[in-house]
Amino acid sequence: MPFRLRTAAAGAVLAAAVVLPCPAVAAARPPAAAAGPSTTAAPGWSAAPTGTARTSFYLEGPAGSALTDRLAVRNPSDRPLTVRLAGDGDGGDGQRAGAWLAFGTTQVTVPPRTRASVPFTAAVPRAAAPGSHPAALTVTGPGARIRIPVRLRVTGPTLSALTVEHVSVTRRGSAAVIRYTLVNRGNTELRPQVAVRADGLFGTLLRRPARPLPDVLPPGARIARTETWSDPPALDAVDVTLTATAAGGAQDTGTAAYTAVPWGTGAAAALLLAAGGGAWAVRRRRGRSGRAAPTGDDGGGPPPHRPGARATTGTGPANGTGTRGAAATTTTGTTSSTTTVAKTGSGVRG
Repeated sequence: MPFRLRTAAAGAVLAAAVVLPCPAVAAARPPAAAAGPSTTAAPGWSAAPTGTARTSFYLEGPAGSALTDRLAVRNPSDRPLTVRLAGDGDGGDGQRAGAWLAFGTTQVTVPPRTRASVPFTAAVPRAAAPGSHPAALTVTGPGARIRIPVRLRVTGPTLSALTVEHVSVTRRGSAAVIRYTLVNRGNTELRPQVAVRADGLFGTLLRRPARPLPDVLPPGARIARTETWSDPPALDAVDVTLTATAAGGAQDTGTAAYTAVPWGTGAAAALLLAAGGGAWAVRRRRGRSGRAAPTGDDGGGPPPHRPGARATTGTGPANGTGTRGAAATTTTGTTSSTTTVAKTGSGVRG
C-alpha cells in the first residue's frame, strides 16, 4: 500500500509539470470571461491571448523576422478538450498574412480543469512591404469557433497613398447616382474621408463637406461606393468632383461630367436633327439629277449628228477662178451650231 501511494504521488507531480493546473476555484465554477467578446466561445471552454486585458495579438518587426506569442486555452470541464489552430486573413498587397502564422502542432488536447499555453510564430517574409498586415488566429473546438485578431506590423518606411477612380454620374428617376472607387496605393491602413461637389454653368449645385466612411482600407485594397444626389438640375452641364483624404497626407481627386437634359427636350432635338438630315439628302439628290449633259465626246467638240436635225447647204457663185464654199447649219432642240468650210481652187462650169 505505501508503494502505491508513492507511485500515485509521483505521477501527480509529473502531470503538473506538463500542464499548468487551474486554480481550485475553477473546478467549482466556470472561469471568468476573457476580455473582449471574441475570446469567449461557449460555456465549457475559452481561448484568448496569454496575460491580462488582451483581446488581440500585436506583433511588430522588420521583414524577414520571426515574431512569437502565446495562446491560452482553458478547459474547466471534467472532460478532455481538443481544439484545432489555424491562421486566417489577407494582409493586403496580395500577401495573406494569415499564412505567416505557424504552430508547433495544429491540434491541442487540454486535460480537464486545466489551461494550456500554446506558442505560435509569425514568420514575416523578406519581401513583405512595410506597414500593417491584418490577420487572425482561429481556434475551433466543440460547438464554437473563436477568431482572435492578430495585428502584424512590418517596420520600415511607410507610405500613405489613396486614389479615386472610375467616377461616373447616371440618372435614376428624379435623382442622380454618383459612383466611384477608392484604392489604397500605399503600405499602411487607411480610413478615408470623401467630399462631394457639383458645379453647373451658373454656379455650385452641390457641396458636401468631407465625412469619414465606415470602411477601413488595408494596403492594396479597393472599395466601390455610391453617393445619391436627390435633386440634380433638370437642364445643365455639370462637373462632379470627389475629393478623398486620409491620415498621412493621402489625398486624391476624381471628376466626371454630367449633362442634364429633360426627356422632351432631347426628343425634340433628335427630331430636328432627323428632319434637317432628310432635307439635305433630298436637295442633294435633286442637284445631281438637274445637271446638264456634256456638249461633246471630248467635252470641247461639236455635238454629234442626231436624227431629226435640219441641214441647209448653199453654193456660192463660181467663175474661172472663183471660190466654192459650203455652209451647214444643224439645229437640235434649242441648240444650234453653224460650221463653215471653205475650199479654194479653179473650177470649170459645164
